[in-house]
Amino acid sequence: MNAERDLSPLTPGVVRALTDKLYEKRKVAALEIEKLVREFVAQNNTSQIKHVIQILSQEFALSQHPHSRKGGLIGLAACSIALGKDSGLYLKELIEPVLTCFNDADSRLRYYACEALYNIVKVARGSVLPHFNVLFDGLSKLAADPDPNVKSGSELLDRLLKDIVTESNQFDLVGFIPLLRERIYSNNQYARQFIISWILVLESVPDINLLDYLPEILDGLFQILGDNSKEIRKMCEVALGEFLKEIKKNPSSVKFAEMANILVIHCQAADDLIQLTAMCWMREFIQLAGRVMLPYSSGILTAVLPCLSYDDRKKNIKEVANVCNQSLMKLVIPEDDEMDEAKPSMTIPAEPTSEESLSKPEAATTGESQLPHHGKNELDITALKQPLFFPCSCERIQVTLNLDGIVQVLDYHLSDTSIGMMTRIAVLKWLYHLYIKTPRKMFRHTDSLFPILLRTLSDESDEVILKDLELLAEIASSPAGQTEEGHGPSDGSDVRPGPVELHVPARAGQLSSSSTKGLECSPSSPTMNSYFYKFMINLLKRFSSERKLLETRGAFIIRQLCLLLNAENIFHSMADILLREEDLKFASTMVHTLNTILLTSSELFQLRNQLKDLKTPESRNLFCCLYRSWCHNPVTTVSLCFLTQNYKHAYDLIQKFGDLEVTVDFLTEVDKLVQLIECPIFTYLRLQLLDVKNNPYLIKALYGLLMLLPQSSAFQLLSHRLQCVPNPELMQTTDNTKPSTSFKRTASSNIDYTELLQHFEKVQNKHLEARHQRAGQAEQLDRRVVL
Repeated sequence: MNAERDLSPLTPGVVRALTDKLYEKRKVAALEIEKLVREFVAQNNTSQIKHVIQILSQEFALSQHPHSRKGGLIGLAACSIALGKDSGLYLKELIEPVLTCFNDADSRLRYYACEALYNIVKVARGSVLPHFNVLFDGLSKLAADPDPNVKSGSELLDRLLKDIVTESNQFDLVGFIPLLRERIYSNNQYARQFIISWILVLESVPDINLLDYLPEILDGLFQILGDNSKEIRKMCEVALGEFLKEIKKNPSSVKFAEMANILVIHCQAADDLIQLTAMCWMREFIQLAGRVMLPYSSGILTAVLPCLSYDDRKKNIKEVANVCNQSLMKLVIPEDDEMDEAKPSMTIPAEPTSEESLSKPEAATTGESQLPHHGKNELDITALKQPLFFPCSCERIQVTLNLDGIVQVLDYHLSDTSIGMMTRIAVLKWLYHLYIKTPRKMFRHTDSLFPILLRTLSDESDEVILKDLELLAEIASSPAGQTEEGHGPSDGSDVRPGPVELHVPARAGQLSSSSTKGLECSPSSPTMNSYFYKFMINLLKRFSSERKLLETRGAFIIRQLCLLLNAENIFHSMADILLREEDLKFASTMVHTLNTILLTSSELFQLRNQLKDLKTPESRNLFCCLYRSWCHNPVTTVSLCFLTQNYKHAYDLIQKFGDLEVTVDFLTEVDKLVQLIECPIFTYLRLQLLDVKNNPYLIKALYGLLMLLPQSSAFQLLSHRLQCVPNPELMQTTDNTKPSTSFKRTASSNIDYTELLQHFEKVQNKHLEARHQRAGQAEQLDRRVVL
């Protein structure tokens, strides 16, 4: 063997002992090597030192023979001990062969490698920091080692390395972050535990500012938070908690924008702990960063809105999500309606570009709008690319509201029938808030939102319908909607094809002149914009196509609208539309519904008083408009005459009832009218029965109703009432009788009652023809079935 020549200055005895299978003999050889190296150190013989290390590395530590590798490892450790403080000069040569042995298949050898590296690091202390990345890389692998002894050895080495990092001020964090970012995505529990432990250590070192690099590792931390091990989850929770504390202390150094999308993703996690933690972070980010978070609003809403409908099992998440939602909503300000969206500015990482691309079709369709777009309507997400500053300064940063993205998210959640009630309410509140704060920009989206808002009126929840009506009322009355008139979606060539609800029927165009006249007479007409009439048309179409909605919620919807908008305008426009309604049966039903609301709802007290007196041109105009539509239903027409104290005309109408087709439904409505006369609404009418002399046509009209009724409970009720009229012989009257005061009032009101009566006959003839046509069709169908 040429060991004596090839491996000098190591003696043959040392070489044999190093390759021995017994640990004690290898240890003796290591002591000899230590002694030898000390001599070289004393002589400052660096070449011989390097030669010894090279021999131990190449011929032993990297040998194919396992016992030789074990000898090489203990020999390298002995060299390090002998070198002492000078070991830093040879660390690369000492560490690399040891780290190679970390991958050995023999667990005992991996343990000896740990032991050797521990001794090398212990001697070198701070000198090993330039080699930290390779040490960390090797340790991260050993942390997941299946052998408990190896794992135990690696933990000792890990603790030593942590002590060195903690006491040093020369740690290269910039160089370490890429390795940490890579290792943090490990799925092994022990590797994850190792990573978290190091993050906690680095966080605790005052001279190391890990917060600057948080965007690099935040996603990985949230993934570790979902680990199956409770201990690891707890460690990760602590680490995230420490980061959040530091963020609150030093918001000026936080890169909020770079972490926003990470939080958006994890706020949608299936794991409750991840979702709650991410949502808590999002809450703090919105409150600390302020408007800097606005470019990420659509993503935040995508994550937050579904959480608002969580049940009590996820109460904590729901509460935090609600705070996030409210805080984000407050960030939208009126200035967002005025900001120049095309203005170039410094940008921060934006949300997915798919949302930005949504604005391109919008630019094509609204390019001719009066709103200043500087040639485009694309919403560029803007903010700062460099680190952000305190909330006070954040508020001054020019940030563009990504309205297209927000509206798309809100539209999606409102269209999804599986979404919970609280989410739908939140969506409607958001839309309402946007119409209040940024009406000019929001009206570009009105045509796409209008159909879904109309469909939402069929929602099961009254609260949802109320919010929906508030929003529709705001759209219908907003001055910003008025500016769209003349070049809006239904008038210009840039109409985007939409559902049927958005189409204004041709007959509405024919109504425009008459309806405008009526609305001009209404006190609040200046507050109604071009969408008001469209809303009324589409609402009636909705009732027509969905009769159940009319039956169950029709009165509720109309009453709420009368509170939110001007009741006179609503009744005037609906009457105007119903006058041209082709479905006569629906027109009759709708008129009956409107009449019941008019006569019984407390919300319409002022309107009833206005009609009761007919003192102003506006009230007389409204009466004529209502009358023409009310003619679809004979009994409601009489009740309108009773309300307006047009008793003579009511009597004339009842006289015409003899020419009508009296059906069960007709008699039922007469029955209901009799019941209504006994209600508080018609107290004034009943009191006028005491003045027989001046109200003869009132008494005659009531007797006319009595003669129409079969002998039912309503007949008995009205009969008893008429029996209470004093001096019945005074009921006789002739044409030359002195006109009553009510007749004088109506005679001087310039209302052509003859023309109104003719109109009544004309409408009723149409109804008669329609009924006969329906009956004929039904008879034909029956014959076909028989055949």
